[in-house]
Amino acid sequence: MAPGVTEVEAVAEVVAGGGVVVLSGAGISTESGIPDYRGESGSLRTHTPMTYGDFVASEAGRQRYWARSHLGWRTIARAAPNDGHRAVAALQARGYLSGIVTQNVDGLHQAAGARDVIELHGNLDRVICLQCGTTSAREVLDDRLRAANPGFEAEVTRINPDGDAELPAEAVEDFRLVDCTVCGGILKPDVVFFGENVPKNRVERCYTLIDGANAVLVLGSSLTVMSGFRFVRHAAKSGTPVLIINRGLTRGDPYATHRVDLPLGRALTELTARLG
Repeated sequence: MAPGVTEVEAVAEVVAGGGVVVLSGAGISTESGIPDYRGESGSLRTHTPMTYGDFVASEAGRQRYWARSHLGWRTIARAAPNDGHRAVAALQARGYLSGIVTQNVDGLHQAAGARDVIELHGNLDRVICLQCGTTSAREVLDDRLRAANPGFEAEVTRINPDGDAELPAEAVEDFRLVDCTVCGGILKPDVVFFGENVPKNRVERCYTLIDGANAVLVLGSSLTVMSGFRFVRHAAKSGTPVLIINRGLTRGDPYATHRVDLPLGRALTELTARLG
């Protein structure tokens, strides 16, 4: 049975002992203007994320993704850290955290000053070639796509946390792709798409952090996706306290020692204030 909603003070008492691993999700970035996939009910919004299978299967799928992401990434790139990101960085700087794992691909934890963040699903700032494995900066690809598609603009109806903007179908029909400059292979953002596995060594690093933690603090994640939920379940199985701060219910609630239902910026600002 899930615990009732508690006050931030109860979470602060556990965090004060140190050795806490943070697991963050899209909810911590909503106050930076990046919407999450799910509302407070935990149900998926109308957006269907690009899957790995669709991306590699057809050029039309890649054309649709890159046209949308070309515009959507600009919003992600302009986003600034919010009070929640700054609070996590402060908790780390004060020695309360033993690790930070994020399911987000926006780089905002690092922009706020956090160090050694494990990016479970990668980062939109990087691009990788599926043929030769060469990685490059997203800014470089952005310049190349602008040159290949002069004057390309469309009305963006929604931005999603993976940087995929929603555009009318006709807006992407003439969008031109560019290939890897090293081998001519297919370029993909260096992020884990739906249907794609998180690299094994990255998962093992997370399990190592969880095994050494005194507590796991989940921030802004519904934990609906197994890639993050498994760490909560693993922690609870070994008796490690699980603390959850999230708007609305989460899949991890039955495993939680304490859960707080508040906006992340407000809750984390109070948490850092209580810890001094």
